[in-house]
Amino acid sequence: VGGQHGVAHLWHLAGQLLRRAVLVLHRDSVNDNAPKITTIKIDPDKIREVIGSGGKVIREIVEKSGASVDIEDDGTIKVAAVKGSQAQIALDMINEIVAEPEIGAVYEDCKVVSVVDFGAFVEFFGKQQGLVHVSELADERVEKVTDVVNEGDLVKVKLLNVERGGKYRLSIKAVDQETGEDLYGADYVEPERPKKKRRA
Repeated sequence: VGGQHGVAHLWHLAGQLLRRAVLVLHRDSVNDNAPKITTIKIDPDKIREVIGSGGKVIREIVEKSGASVDIEDDGTIKVAAVKGSQAQIALDMINEIVAEPEIGAVYEDCKVVSVVDFGAFVEFFGKQQGLVHVSELADERVEKVTDVVNEGDLVKVKLLNVERGGKYRLSIKAVDQETGEDLYGADYVEPERPKKKRRA
């Protein structure tokens, strides 16, 4: 009888262990399928850009990534996704929208979008636009902007400064257009042009 009782006891223990193992496996499988939430904070002024006109941009992020995106008024963004890769796609797309160009950085494959008498407007860092003043087109004096660049040209530029109102000042002459090398070094900034004196 003692032997049978011992066997029964062992079966009881085995049953308990099996149930625990099933519970652990079940819990792990639920966790694998449960959305994981990643929270980031952006400048509240950038919320409009992430949402887009009529929600166009945020819908595109959700469709391409497969993640859900929740944006709060203070700039808190919660990205929920079952797969880490889905969350990463959404986060990369959001960061690309809210990232700021870096002063002193060189940007390649930038498109000249318009040419004016005083310089050229160039699209860089995604859809940002900046001005290359005529004095930043070449080392030598430039009589006509179109002698150096034309609309549609692809150029390499260096971001020299960000003025009030978020206006970007760029330079073409500071970058070797073949290699992308910064020719003037990190300390180079656009020389200040003399301001017109106001009449008293």
